[in-house]
This record gives sequence, C-alpha cells and structure tokens, in this order.
Amino acid sequence: MDNAILTGCVLVSGVVLAIVAQWKGWRPSPAVTLAVGVGVRVLIMILAVKSVWQPVDFMKSFQPAGQAILAHRDPVLESDGGWHFLPTIPYVYGLLLWMHIPWEVAGRLVTVVADIILIPLVGRLAGGKDARLRAFQYACNPLAILVAAVHGQVEPVSLMFGVAAFIVARNARTSRPVRNAIVAGLLMGLALCAKSWPIWLVPGMLLFLPDLRSRIYAFFATGVAPIFFLVTLPIGAGTSLAQLPKVIQTIGDVRPIIGEWGWTALVVGGDWTLNADLARYGQWAIYGTLLVVGFLWRRADPVDLTTALLLAFMVVTPRLGAQYLMWFMPFLVARPTRFAWPVIIGTSTWAAVGYLYLTQFNDVRWWNLHSPWAMSSAVLLPLLIAAMPWGRRHGSSTLATSEGVPRTAVGASA
Repeated sequence: MDNAILTGCVLVSGVVLAIVAQWKGWRPSPAVTLAVGVGVRVLIMILAVKSVWQPVDFMKSFQPAGQAILAHRDPVLESDGGWHFLPTIPYVYGLLLWMHIPWEVAGRLVTVVADIILIPLVGRLAGGKDARLRAFQYACNPLAILVAAVHGQVEPVSLMFGVAAFIVARNARTSRPVRNAIVAGLLMGLALCAKSWPIWLVPGMLLFLPDLRSRIYAFFATGVAPIFFLVTLPIGAGTSLAQLPKVIQTIGDVRPIIGEWGWTALVVGGDWTLNADLARYGQWAIYGTLLVVGFLWRRADPVDLTTALLLAFMVVTPRLGAQYLMWFMPFLVARPTRFAWPVIIGTSTWAAVGYLYLTQFNDVRWWNLHSPWAMSSAVLLPLLIAAMPWGRRHGSSTLATSEGVPRTAVGASA
C-alpha cells in the first residue's frame, strides 16, 4: 500500500488516544467521538483509494459481484465463486456503481459507513458510565479502520447489524419482549446476509431475550432476510431457477485455504495453501471447542459469552484472513478484560504488517516474507486465550481497566 508510513502513524496515534482516554477517564461527547471516527476513516480511505496497490479480493471478487448486479446477472456465479455469500451487499455495490462512483471509493464506502455506525452502537452495547469511553475507543480501533477503510471487507456490515441485534434483544428484558425479539432476529438475519460467520452471534442474542417464547420468535425471524434474498435472486439478479442449486452450493462451499494463521501456519511453514484434511480437522476443532466454551460461559453475560466464543474460534481455526480478527472487537471493546488491550494492539500490529508492509513488495519477496509473518501469528494465540472473560463466566460485572486494576462497571451486565 502507498502512504504506509502515514497510515501507520495515524493508526498508532489512535491507539495512543484510546489508551490515554482509559488512563485519564475521558468520556468525549458523541459529536467529538463521531468526528474522530469519521475523520480517521475518511482520511485512511482516501489514502487507500489513491494507492496503486489494491486488495486482490476487493478487485477480483467484490467488484465483479457489484458489476454482475449492475448487468442483472447473478453475483455468485459471475464472480466465479469469489463472492460466495447472499447478494445483499452486491446490490449496494451495484447501486453505487450505477451512480458512477468509482469502484475504489464505492466498495469502501459501504464498509466505512457501516463502521462509523458501529461507533455509537459499541457505546450502547457497553452501557453505563463507560459508554462514551468505549465508543471513543472503538472510533480509534486500528484493526477496524484497516478492515473498513483499506481492505473494504464487509465485516463491519455484519457487525453493525449483529451489535444492533444485541442491543434490541437486551431491550426485550424491560419492554415489548416479542416485538423486540422479532426486530432483533430480523437484524441478525441481515448480519447473516452480509456473511455467514455471524451464526456465532446468534446464541448471545437469544440469551439476551427473557423467555422461551421470545427466543423462538427471534430464531425464526433470523431466517427471514436470508431466505428473502435467496428466493428473490431471479428477480433482483436475473438468476434462473436452474442456476439456484449451483448458487446455493457455491454459497455453502468453503475453500480449505490454510497456512495464513495460527497452528496451521506452523504445520505448513506459513505456506498459504489448500489442504482439505487439515481444514477438516480444524472444523472439528472449532465445533468441539465452541461447544465447551458455550457450556463454560452458559451463565455469563451474553456479550461475554460471545467474546469467549469468538476469541476461542480465532485460537483453533485452521483458516483466517486478517479481517476475521475484527469479529470480536466490538464486544471486547464494549466489555474489556484484563488482556483486552494487549490483544487489540497485538492483532492490529500483526494485521498492519500484512496490510502496510508486505504489500510494498512484489510476488517473490511477498512470499518470502509471508511465511514468517504467518507463523508469527502463533505468538498471539496465548494472548487470545488470556483475553477471554474467565472471571465473568457466571455473570460477574467486574471489568478490568487497562492498568489491570479490577473495578465494577455500572450497567455492564444489563
């Protein structure tokens, strides 16, 4: 990426501001927080748009999906499997391209806007007297800025709807449980329309609801949006009925790409490759680990349960893109643990090396640097485990400050 030094300086400045805000007890007004969040994201987006280097998937997978919608063709099939999700986001891409907005701007505009909306949502998720502080810290979050403004990955869209679903579900405890349950389910369904991974957010949303009846309503409401966008493909994208089985198969297909992160990077020496056997073992490890974590945190605050699930996923997953590390960020920022900031800084630094440093080199040099970079991710695994909310498995509202001194968070267990 061009302007890597300037981009890195901006990101480091954000981290410093977030830590100082914790140390000094700053609680900036929503207007100040949004100004910081918008300003940083727009600045980094402009630098990314002007860069000669552009992310491969952003150009070769996401852009063809938007162009397919613009031409009234199926985005999954026309992108040659590069887009293997529902067509919801490509519809937005297509609209922006129809408005003659250059792709380098249009593709990132979707994710940057979503990430800006996430800023106040993280504050709402945190609740209590620290709501403004947590919103400001998320506004400065370096990984979120990289994923949204540089990579243009759609994680912020899924998280925007997923966090909103949590907030609405929590409101069901005090008023209109069925109505809030339905709205929460619809929002979670929209999160799943952007990508499939928010399935791991559903347990937390359901646990926020007060009774079995409201959980049933929310569960079935979650399926409404994905089913709608699937069955309307012939209308919205010109997909023929004969093509639907192929579209469904492609959406459900996950390529066994390993070697980018964690234990598989160590096994294959950091070689980014396809290995169905290791990917399958990793999938079994994910399911087994998340079942254990779900049992251990079954009585925890739903945000803590979700944080634990997502951090555990990162430890055992056989495949990972840097954007995956954003999954847990809103939840960990909203309810930080003792090792929250070591994880935020560590994962952001690792991702930044990939986004800002490795992209300075050609293919041969990139591959030579990729192996040690991928294997170095193993250093983060113990931190991810340590950052899980171990002391809050039974609903404790005791949070840890960045200095590691426990204190009780007002309203954190709402």
